Amino acid sequence: MEDVGVAGQQIVTAAVLVIGDEILSGRTADRNINYIAAHLTQVGIRLTEVRVVADDEAAIVTAVNELRARYTYLFTTGGIGPTHDDITADSIAKALGVHIGLDPRALELLHAYFEVRGVDATPARLRMARIPHGAMLIRNAISVAPGFMIENVIVLAGVPDVMQVMLDDVTPRLVTGEKMQTATIKLPRPEGDLADLFAAHQETFPDVAMGSYPSFTEGRVSTQLVLRSTNLERLAIARDSLETKLRASGLL
Repeated sequence: MEDVGVAGQQIVTAAVLVIGDEILSGRTADRNINYIAAHLTQVGIRLTEVRVVADDEAAIVTAVNELRARYTYLFTTGGIGPTHDDITADSIAKALGVHIGLDPRALELLHAYFEVRGVDATPARLRMARIPHGAMLIRNAISVAPGFMIENVIVLAGVPDVMQVMLDDVTPRLVTGEKMQTATIKLPRPEGDLADLFAAHQETFPDVAMGSYPSFTEGRVSTQLVLRSTNLERLAIARDSLETKLRASGLL
């Protein structure tokens, strides 16, 4: 759950649970994880774990209960559509021990949407109005069928465009922490040349997260050294010190 970092700063954490057989089978490529990660970083929430499970109630319930207990927020994607294998809402209700049924607020939204478009309100389509009791609705500005938030579990659609507008809607209601800042040093060298110096630098600045990211483009090897911290002053000191060490070693 919530933690406290440097100088009493609140650390807000999150996990993402991706739900869907189509992701695990490779039929559908997930496009949501990277978007959510970037969005949460921007607003000051640290995405700490991502898990993918099948459309299986027991697996979803287990994952939900593990992750919601471990992090400030749990975001789920997928499984809230109109088909028989869209079982996320029911699984969330079971995990939290609450009833689920057709929500009057969601029904009103769907009936209005269907009427304007001349679409029949079939039982399958109305499944999208099944919401766990006590949940807050998350607005869907594209296709109306809402997501929902109950306790610290935030349930979003799997369709990327819909997921994104839902995420935008729910974000103002979330507690956020200090925003993570980054500094990047790009070097035209393989990371093996830098590894020992970089490891020693991390020991000198244990409060600044550091990572090394190699790439090979157009026949050339390069490495990006990325430093991250919520404390801009410490980040600047760590970056300047690293650049000094790299120059002294002939690596920059």
